[in-house]
Amino acid sequence: MSETANRRPHRPHGPGARMMPGEKPKDLKGSLLRMLSFMGRFKAALVAVLVFAVGSTVFNIIGPKVLSEATTELFEGLSAKIAGTGGIDYHAIAAILATTLALYLASAACTFVQGWLMSSVSQRTCYQLRRQIAEKIDRMPLGYFERTSTGDVLSRITNDVDTLGMSLNQSLTQLVTSVTTIVGVLAMMLSINWVMTLVTLVILPVSAVLVGVIVKRSQRYFVQQQETLGLINGQVEETFSGHAVVRAFNQEDHAVASFERTNERLYESAWKSQFLSGLMQPAMNFVGNLGYVAVAVLGSFFAVQGVITVGDIQAFIQYVKNFTQPITQLAQVSNVFQMMAAAAERIFAFLDEPEVHDREATVTSEGISCDVEFDHVRFGYTPDKPVIHDFSACVREGQTVALVGPTGAGKTTMVKLLMRFYDVDGGAIRVGGHDVRDYDRADLRSLFGMVLQDTWLFNGTIRENIRYGKLDATDEEVEAAAKAAFAHHFIMTLPHGYDTVINEDASNVSQGQRQLLTIARAILADRRMLILDEATSSVDTRTEERIQRAMDNLMEGRTSFVIAHRLSTIRDADLILVINQGDIIEQGTHEELLAKGGFYANLYNAQFAKGGEALEEA
Repeated sequence: MSETANRRPHRPHGPGARMMPGEKPKDLKGSLLRMLSFMGRFKAALVAVLVFAVGSTVFNIIGPKVLSEATTELFEGLSAKIAGTGGIDYHAIAAILATTLALYLASAACTFVQGWLMSSVSQRTCYQLRRQIAEKIDRMPLGYFERTSTGDVLSRITNDVDTLGMSLNQSLTQLVTSVTTIVGVLAMMLSINWVMTLVTLVILPVSAVLVGVIVKRSQRYFVQQQETLGLINGQVEETFSGHAVVRAFNQEDHAVASFERTNERLYESAWKSQFLSGLMQPAMNFVGNLGYVAVAVLGSFFAVQGVITVGDIQAFIQYVKNFTQPITQLAQVSNVFQMMAAAAERIFAFLDEPEVHDREATVTSEGISCDVEFDHVRFGYTPDKPVIHDFSACVREGQTVALVGPTGAGKTTMVKLLMRFYDVDGGAIRVGGHDVRDYDRADLRSLFGMVLQDTWLFNGTIRENIRYGKLDATDEEVEAAAKAAFAHHFIMTLPHGYDTVINEDASNVSQGQRQLLTIARAILADRRMLILDEATSSVDTRTEERIQRAMDNLMEGRTSFVIAHRLSTIRDADLILVINQGDIIEQGTHEELLAKGGFYANLYNAQFAKGGEALEEA
């Protein structure tokens, strides 16, 4: 299936062709609003989170004011004892401390419940997003995945969703508690002394300037970090999936150098974003310490004047600390929102990709004949570059039809159109007298069994891989299919026979053995129509002859489409369609086409004259 490769534009490993370092999300505000809209289904849980977050903060704010009464009671009692006019009221102090403990316990309980609820909401949000992405993949046109890196798609469903989940869990409640803390602490400080409060507020402009500078510089690095992570995923996935090719062409150094460049960009963006965001804490601590000094001096002065108590000074100092901390948290939350928005935008951009829209199915495949008609079919992967110009042919049920022609002629494209991986631009393809667009796609594809040149096996046992063609097949049926495909013998030579586990890239079985297993899978599926795309190209000549006999038995009574470069494999076909540049230039049986002495005859004679060279070299 090399035609796809021919028409795909060259691009670097992974999604780097589309992601530029430092590229900012197009609509940060829109992404965040859409994220909140998406979370609307968890409205009740979010309201509860907000209530418990506010409750936790309020209890925590009241604590220092209540505790200050104990400090005042202790100071006044100690002073009275020294003066000989009284003593320390330990019962009053104990009651105050018990009240303070109850407040902090209530705050801790609210924090626990709020954290549990928020974790549940964030993970359920991630669950829903992953499910929607998985469902979206099934509704998207094949063309999207032919032009998009697999690593980039994987990054959206893993890294981006995980980033969004973690950011959501941190940011929402922290935003609420920080705002509540600022408002509550400000009210409590004003209740103690308004002059000291005004002095404390002077630190806000200084803090705002520091935070603004840091956030502005760190924002683009957080976005770049997320995007480069998707790029590095694509590189790793592509390099490992093609590891054998990389080694065969001695391109290890090139692959490592390419990875190093991307890894360097990830390192640069990651350390800069983390370093800059990490500056906020020490900067805010410095400003906060200046506030402590001012409060201590003023507090001492007012205490001597009798305006406030010693306990009030202690409470005010605690409030100053509590006042600067939520400002720092708000700055950190802004960074987290940047990461969340970048991830959300990539996720929603994927979910917004155009889908395949079908008209309502009007026929089903049950009981129809398997006659196929190509009626003046026209198609191009892009509108300005047609691949199929005017293709017409009639195939009767039970016939074996071979499609031959040079690479890029349109053979595989016709098969993709037949199975509705793409829809025609003009004309029609009919199965059983009905336009394929009148069928449900899944229903239409249930008619076909497929064996492709590019074998696909998954990480599982050999038995499970063969059974993929018919999930409810018995072990006996699986083994019968393997015997029909001449795969049984080599399977039994493996350490665990049919229970041998094929690894992730199927490298523990040979290419020819993989082909035999996919043929066994197609035999087990027992579909009414077959598509064989160079199905025996990866096996030796002796095995090819045996498989060809098995395939002849399999194809008997079924409408079969065979794409072949080895012309020796299609000599017995009922009809051979010779395709060149998207048009049928010759058709007939093998003998008829040889007798014509035309394009097919030249290809056939050249192939055997050159010792079996591939058709595309003819």
